[in-house]
Amino acid sequence: MANMFSQEKRKPAILAEWILPVLFFAALVWLLMMGLNNISKTTDTEQLKSAEQALRRAAVQCYALEGQYPPSLEYLEQHYGLMLDRDRYVYHYQGIGANLMPQIAVFSTGQPQQ
Repeated sequence: MANMFSQEKRKPAILAEWILPVLFFAALVWLLMMGLNNISKTTDTEQLKSAEQALRRAAVQCYALEGQYPPSLEYLEQHYGLMLDRDRYVYHYQGIGANLMPQIAVFSTGQPQQ
C-alpha cells in the first residue's frame, strides 16, 4: 500500500515531458522563419520601388534644370550622381523625345543583396 508520504515517484509520460515541448518549440521556430521570409519579400519590393522612384526623380530634375529629359541612363550617372545597382536590377530607360517623359521601368534580376 502506497503512503502519501512515501518516496515513490511516478514516472511522467514521455509525451507530456518531451514531445509536446519539442513540437511547440518547432512550431515557434517555423512561425519565426515565415515572418522573417515575409519581411524579406516586403523589403525587396520596397527597394525595387525606391530604385524606380530615384530614377524618375533624377530624370525630372534634369528636365527642370536643363529643359529636356536626359538622353540616357549614363547621362544621369555622369551629370546627376545617380548610382545604379546593375547587379540587382535591370533598368529600362527609353527616351521618347526631349520634352516627353521617357519610359522608365526597373526589374529585379533575382540576385540577393550582398
